[in-house]
Amino acid sequence: MKKKVSNFTGGIKGIRYCNRCCFPATMDDISFDKLGICKSCQSSEDKMSIDWKQREKKFRKLVDIAKKKSKSNYDCVLPISGGKDSFFQAHILVKKYGLKPLAVTFSHNWYTEVGVYNLHRCLEVFNLDHNQFTPARKLVNKLAKKSISAIGDSCWHCHSGVGAFPLQIATKFNIPLLVWGESVSENDGRGRYSSPKIKFDRDYFTKVSAKLTPNKMVDKNISKKDVQPFQLPSKEEINSKGVFGIHIGDYFFWDDERQVEFIKKEYGWKETKMEGTYKRYKSVECVMSGVHDYLCYLKRGFGRSTWQAAVDIRNGILSRDEAFNLIDHFDTEKPGALEYFLKTTGMSENDLIGIMRKKKHKLLKSIKLKIKINKKKKKEDFLPFYEKLIKKHLRS
Repeated sequence: MKKKVSNFTGGIKGIRYCNRCCFPATMDDISFDKLGICKSCQSSEDKMSIDWKQREKKFRKLVDIAKKKSKSNYDCVLPISGGKDSFFQAHILVKKYGLKPLAVTFSHNWYTEVGVYNLHRCLEVFNLDHNQFTPARKLVNKLAKKSISAIGDSCWHCHSGVGAFPLQIATKFNIPLLVWGESVSENDGRGRYSSPKIKFDRDYFTKVSAKLTPNKMVDKNISKKDVQPFQLPSKEEINSKGVFGIHIGDYFFWDDERQVEFIKKEYGWKETKMEGTYKRYKSVECVMSGVHDYLCYLKRGFGRSTWQAAVDIRNGILSRDEAFNLIDHFDTEKPGALEYFLKTTGMSENDLIGIMRKKKHKLLKSIKLKIKINKKKKKEDFLPFYEKLIKKHLRS
């Protein structure tokens, strides 16, 4: 009996995909080699030939230099959300190197209950001093609405705040070193471990995700005072304090699956069911992650499942056909959190779709994207935890 050969190609018809994984040509700054292999797949090959012991020695030297330069009680700034990367970063810094970091959190004001637990569990387990900034909910709503038309994404305030607030703390507290998590060479598609294209600097998060400076967000509804918390320290201030940032993923072999299993077992970190993907551990702290990924799908034809399935292909966990089947099921689903997002921003779904149609990648302009609706989802699941908590106590 002949073995049945699948002729499933997957993806969106007319769009080029990496011949090895499932990254499409609509990704930001993606490129393919002569064999049709994307830069992320090439970078995953780089990881196999890197001397990670030598990389770790470089990390130790950088840490030692930063400790000597620090004019503070803290050895480094540890930007955390309570997500999986936060725990792994804290484990390396505190448990392996015996450092005393200052934990710094920019709160997007969309925290889930599991996210609140994970964040505070991280602070307790690693005995961390903590500094957190949370923008007002009404401001978040205004910025999120403006974010749709400005960058075709719901999360400008988070992209910008995550970059700005830790830098503000580092300069004010005279702590030179900031330690981030996953390397941009890991799965971004814009750089390789062997030839990193993007390195951390003052404008890193503006270039990688926020796209616009705070001043570009000012309009009749958003004032200069509103965006002041998102302003970066000046280049002169950063240079005078000697502030610099690194990604732990550039110095230690990165493996999401193993790291998640480790922090769950050792530290009680929790995952939860996520919208728009088959995995349960990415961005568990945010009720709006599904909206963010859905808008990426409307704009570029892929969402969270594409990112995660591509990694699983490279790691030998999924076949390419299996990956495309998962992508077709999850990336195309309209998130339940969209209703809350529209209500709080005052947008209609037609307005949002109209804007996203204008933001659509040029290769997708003539293509009608598949959209599925899950009618079983409960509205309560998509309220930020603190909002639910307040309503609960007001009713009691």
